[in-house]
Amino acid sequence: MECQFLGGAGEVTGSMHLLNTGEDRILMDCGMFQGRRKQSNEKNRHFPVDPAKITSMVLSHAHIDHSGRIPMLTQAGFSGRIITTRPTQSALAYMLLDSGHIQESDAQYLNYKSLRSFLFQEEQKKRNQQLTNREKSQIKKLLKKNPYDLDEVAIARLQKEHGLDTIVPLYTQEQARQSLSYIDGYPFGHTLSIGRNTNVKFYVAGHILGSAFSVITVTENKRARKILYTGDVGRFNKPILKNPTLVFDEEDRDIDLMIMESTYGDREHGPVADLEKSLKKVLQQTVAQGGSLIIPSFAFGRTQELIYVFHKLYESGQVPRLPIYVDSPLASNLTRVFGEHPETYDRETHAAFLEKGLNPFYFEKIRFVQTVEESMALTRDETPHVVISASGMCEAGRILHHLRYKIHDPKNTILIVGFMAEHTLGRRIEELGAQAAQAGNTDKKPPEIKILGKSYPLAARVEKIGGFSAHADKHELDKIVTQSNLNIGKIAVVHGETSQSRAFADHLKQKGYAVFIPGPGDVVSV
Repeated sequence: MECQFLGGAGEVTGSMHLLNTGEDRILMDCGMFQGRRKQSNEKNRHFPVDPAKITSMVLSHAHIDHSGRIPMLTQAGFSGRIITTRPTQSALAYMLLDSGHIQESDAQYLNYKSLRSFLFQEEQKKRNQQLTNREKSQIKKLLKKNPYDLDEVAIARLQKEHGLDTIVPLYTQEQARQSLSYIDGYPFGHTLSIGRNTNVKFYVAGHILGSAFSVITVTENKRARKILYTGDVGRFNKPILKNPTLVFDEEDRDIDLMIMESTYGDREHGPVADLEKSLKKVLQQTVAQGGSLIIPSFAFGRTQELIYVFHKLYESGQVPRLPIYVDSPLASNLTRVFGEHPETYDRETHAAFLEKGLNPFYFEKIRFVQTVEESMALTRDETPHVVISASGMCEAGRILHHLRYKIHDPKNTILIVGFMAEHTLGRRIEELGAQAAQAGNTDKKPPEIKILGKSYPLAARVEKIGGFSAHADKHELDKIVTQSNLNIGKIAVVHGETSQSRAFADHLKQKGYAVFIPGPGDVVSV
């Protein structure tokens, strides 16, 4: 039996691992690479294994860096089943369709941008002079139905007419919708067949709603071998969800290979108990400045945690009750999914809300923004408010428009509440914000940030609250290994930037564990 590491090995995104039992090929996750556009696009379009030869798939959770290439898998000859938990199946109905929409929108925008540039150049050649802004605007109008919508038919016609290359999306919304029929959701703690003499059982991972540790058992010649794939590990004592599992069933205690994430393998988060205190402080500072609080947030998990903590603060009267706008249709839908799965909530959430007849995610001051027109009006609203908007790493979506309208004003605050991968806009804002904070108050010109092709001064204050992270820190990762009831053979450390994976691997080696860090394509025998 062999395990091959195809993605999320030596890097954070694109999680994908292949278990070859000799009888079956079982894929663990099918994630999308995220980061630099060109590099990510090349990686995402290359599928490292023939989908037609994959027997079944086990999905740890719904985040796109773990699930985002499922529509590509099902379009390319995969005929098996995708096994996951029930909450994850519910979430994917929205997550994958949204991803398909993003793929289509990105391709449309890039086609528009390249055609627009070509038409500008052609018109300048005719006139033998630079175009005025008014003349450029006239060309743009040829390619748009209205200020908000591109004219796809006109763009396609003109591209064909001028012999220009057309960018094709990774997959469409319709292909994403078709992939949903391959997905089966099951409860935690049930043994499920996923191949010949091979089964899986899900345990709570605590990362996001429905996230699971997957214990895969392969029986050969009456000998059972077990792989535990952690997916992403959650934090302990966080709001809403139950803690990651430490007590596994007796038959699942002896693990031959653990495949373990290491996103924060060398970092410590702020205490979970300080989340309310930290958010209260940031909100009060922003209100005192007369500004707005802009929070880039993952639509699934992080947004619901923020809503939960704001609800608690507002109920207790500890902070000014500013309007809170959740500007993400996806986040609105996923908040509904959270409401449909109270069986995943921890005891504190039941006591604080459900037993009082309150919904944790809906209260007087919260508004869910749906239309593009509403969103654009909100970007121009100069009265103090809170905006929670996707995407979490600021790579796409409505958050980009809130940033470009608010990032130049020092009275506003941009709050970082989660991991920002290398080469993302979110990481750039985080790093430049930290540099500005270290430099203190100076008369220097603020650094420039490029958003949607234009540069803006980063004058807004940038704050970070680490306790909101959905990923375990180094102590919590250690807890899964050393304080659970597991007996572990080998540990493969994955899903981490090089410095984080190495530090966590070294830490485990010092404790006597057999640990290795696989690279992309590496194979290990079990």
